[in-house]
Amino acid sequence: MKIPIGVSNPSSPTVEDIRVTTAQKPSTVDSHQLTERLAAPAPPRLLDVRTPAEFETAHIPGSYNVPLDLLREHRDEIMAHLDEEVVLVCRSGQRAGQAQETLRAAGLGNVHILDGGILDWEAKGFTLNHGRSKWHLERQVRLVAGTIVLTSILGSIVVPKLRWVAGAVGAGLTFAALSDTCAMGAALSKLPYNRGTTCDARSVVTQLTGGAGQ
Repeated sequence: MKIPIGVSNPSSPTVEDIRVTTAQKPSTVDSHQLTERLAAPAPPRLLDVRTPAEFETAHIPGSYNVPLDLLREHRDEIMAHLDEEVVLVCRSGQRAGQAQETLRAAGLGNVHILDGGILDWEAKGFTLNHGRSKWHLERQVRLVAGTIVLTSILGSIVVPKLRWVAGAVGAGLTFAALSDTCAMGAALSKLPYNRGTTCDARSVVTQLTGGAGQ
């Protein structure tokens, strides 16, 4: 069937369709592929987007700690020092995926996610640098959410309206699952417990320009 001039074919993808499809396809590398790339003459830059506390607990040798919130706030400044292949790392891959979207939106194309994150890397038996142990962010979220729900349910015996607090937490967790985001986790990441001495843009840029990671 011929399509009249000036009339688009409804079955053909538009430029916007292609952009959306591309944006929805994260580029990943598995742990075995990453070890091979790190051993290459021109290894990728390894950015760990977890909190400084999580990074201090355990991280892949040679990686740089660039927390997700800091990356978003100082994206252009940090990107100016990323002129090679980049692999993003977090605990399981979720935050790394968000970081990839942030960098892609600014025009950085050669950026990948470590599939399965630190959990998969450790499960495969690859080396980690260990430091002082601290709770990872997801565990903190579970503790805070569970404590709020338990407290509000017990408190509702005296103040019945407190049960709505538990409902609000449940709704928030449901939205977090559906949107693949976590407002509570983002808030907790800013607490002193999760911050570190290298949690500012200047120190991150200094590390990136200084050569080897940690």
